[in-house]
Amino acid sequence: MKQIKQQAGFTLIELIMVIVILGVLSAFALPRFADLGGEARTASLQGLAGSLKAASNIAHAKWLVGGSTGTKVVLEGATDVTLINGYPIADVAGIDAAAQIDAAFVASGGGATETSARVYTLQTDCKVTYTAAAANKVPTIAVVSSGC
Repeated sequence: MKQIKQQAGFTLIELIMVIVILGVLSAFALPRFADLGGEARTASLQGLAGSLKAASNIAHAKWLVGGSTGTKVVLEGATDVTLINGYPIADVAGIDAAAQIDAAFVASGGGATETSARVYTLQTDCKVTYTAAAANKVPTIAVVSSGC
C-alpha cells in the first residue's frame, strides 16, 4: 500500500497572497495611526516665519535704496507697504501687504506703533507673531509650535 506524503509547508502562491494582503492592510491602517498633521502645521509656521522675514527685509532694502526716507515703499510695482523705522508695520497695510499672506492663517492684532504685534494663527497654540521694528532695531518674528 502506498503512503500519501503530507504537505510540509506553504506554497509560493499562499505566501505571496499573505504578503499582498498585509501590504494592503498596512496601506490603509498606517495613515490612521501616524499623525503627520502636526509636522505639516509646524512646517507651515516655519514657512510663514521665513516669508515674513524675507518680505520685511525686501521692504527695508527698498527703503534704503530710496534714500532711507518716507513711510511707504512700492513692492512688485503695485503694492504699497507702510513702514515704521524702515520696516513694515504690523498690520494689513504693512507686513500683510509685503508678504502677501495666504488666507490659511487667521491674522489678528497689529498697528502702526513700534510695539504693535500681528499674530498669525493656524490653531490655538500654533502661531507666528510679527512685532514691528523699534528704532534702530529689526522686527522680531516668534514661532510658537508647541500646540500644533
